[in-house]
Amino acid sequence: MTSHPPFAVTVDLVVLTVRAGALHVLLVDRGEEPFLHSRALPGGFVRPDETLVDAATRELAEETGVAAGPTHLEQLATYGDPGRDPRMRTVSVAYLAFAPHLPEARAGGDAAGAAWLPVDEALAGDLAFDHARILADGVERARAKLEYTSLATAFCAPEFTVSQLRAVYEAVWGVTLDPRNFHRKVTSTPGLLADTGRTVSDGPGRPAAVYRAGPTTALHPPLTREG
Repeated sequence: MTSHPPFAVTVDLVVLTVRAGALHVLLVDRGEEPFLHSRALPGGFVRPDETLVDAATRELAEETGVAAGPTHLEQLATYGDPGRDPRMRTVSVAYLAFAPHLPEARAGGDAAGAAWLPVDEALAGDLAFDHARILADGVERARAKLEYTSLATAFCAPEFTVSQLRAVYEAVWGVTLDPRNFHRKVTSTPGLLADTGRTVSDGPGRPAAVYRAGPTTALHPPLTREG
C-alpha cells in the first residue's frame, strides 16, 4: 500500500464590508505559530465531521465574533502550493463574504486580535501564509462581480437610495462615478431595483426615491468602473 505524507484541508475567509466610505477587510492577529503575531485572514482546519461551508462559518464566528448568517458567502478559489504552510501540506478552500454594517470584530479561538482594515492598507502590509494573494483575488472577484451582477445590493441595507448604492460601487471600485450617469444606468436596468414608492431626504435637493433589490441578478449590459 502506498503511504502518503500528512495532509490537511483548511478554509480561509475574505470578509468585506464598507465602513466610512471605504472597502474594509476583516483580519486577525495570529496567536500561535507559524506566523505568530502576524496579520492573517480568519480561517482554520476543517474538522472531519463538517462541510467546508460549516467550517468557514464556524471559524468566522470563533475567531472574530462575526456571524456568517446574514452575509453573502461564496467559494472563491482553492490554494494548494506545496510550501504555503510550514507545518504540513495544506490545501485551503477560500471563501468570499460580504454584508453591510458588520459589527466590530471580537477575537477568539486561536486569534490574538481581530480588526477591520481598509483593503488598500491590508494589501500593502505583510500577511501570513499566502493570504495576500487570497485577499487580492477576493477583492478583484468582488469588484468584477459588481460589474455584471446585482451583488452591490448585498452591501446595502434592505432599503436604500441610488446615491447609497453608488457609494458602494465607489468604495469597492475605488473610483468616483458620475451621479447622473449612474442613476440612469441602474434605474433603466430592468428588475435591478424595486421602487418602494417612498422617498427620503438624502442630502440637498428634492427627496430621493427609496428602493429594494429587485429580482434581476445579471446585468446586461454590465456596469463599468469607468463610470
